[in-house]
Amino acid sequence: MANLSRVILASIPSPSSGVLHLGPVPLRAYALCIIAGIVVAVVVGDRRLVARGGPKGAMAEIATWAVPAGLVGARLYHVATNPELYWGAHGQGTGAAFEIWHGGLGIWGGVLGGAFGAWYAARQRGIPLALVADALAPGLVLAQAVGRWGNYFNQELFGKPTTLPWGLEISPQNCPPQYVSFDTAHCTQTFHPTFLYESLWDIAVALLVIWVDRRVRLTGGRAFALYVAAYTLGRYWIEDLRIDDAHKFLGLRLNDWTSVVVFAGAIAFLLLRRPEPPPPDEPADAVGAGHTLTA
Repeated sequence: MANLSRVILASIPSPSSGVLHLGPVPLRAYALCIIAGIVVAVVVGDRRLVARGGPKGAMAEIATWAVPAGLVGARLYHVATNPELYWGAHGQGTGAAFEIWHGGLGIWGGVLGGAFGAWYAARQRGIPLALVADALAPGLVLAQAVGRWGNYFNQELFGKPTTLPWGLEISPQNCPPQYVSFDTAHCTQTFHPTFLYESLWDIAVALLVIWVDRRVRLTGGRAFALYVAAYTLGRYWIEDLRIDDAHKFLGLRLNDWTSVVVFAGAIAFLLLRRPEPPPPDEPADAVGAGHTLTA
């Protein structure tokens, strides 16, 4: 069976380039993945917001604030946790810190920055932030699933070497030096496709949140907390597979510590946050249109 699987899928090839050209205009696949993810989040989030009693189209308005704030937060987190990439002895310089199309967006900063932008926009519309967060949760993690494919096109953030039949091929210029054969100018190893692992995990998290929300009335930020807890659980083991340079404390990568702390906070929120009682005319297990405009 193992031999048969290797015949069916010997490895996953990486794209020859992360840039598509529309005439003289370069279109970066990384940016296209982010844009596609934003569209998914807005469409899914808006449908869920309307089902919970929110105004139609409000999610798109909220996104006009949340998306830029999220991108700024994501980039600031990346730069703050990897300053040596830009100002170290071999740093790329201050200008490179603004070149987000080359990758380098930290999800934790993105969520924090996006939450601030969403809070401001929701406040202007008189919509509770918890309602927005619960409506957005599945769409947000689906956006992450789409966005992770940007790492594939950039050939970055892959995992340890593997002989599994779905190992990821990496071009010599992006391959870690210790795995490059300079005689034949090729990468001698295939690597764990962590972008694919996380993308699949994110889809599973979205389905989990939707499934639980249909059976248990998740309000007051509880749907968002479930997303955070489930996402960080998977991110912890996926992060452990990666071999890109990262700061470590007590043997764990910084993002692993962040996952642990955020996971604990999300679980505590789920345990301490009491479910809201349904409206008097709504059965206790009702979902969808029965959700009202409350936090």
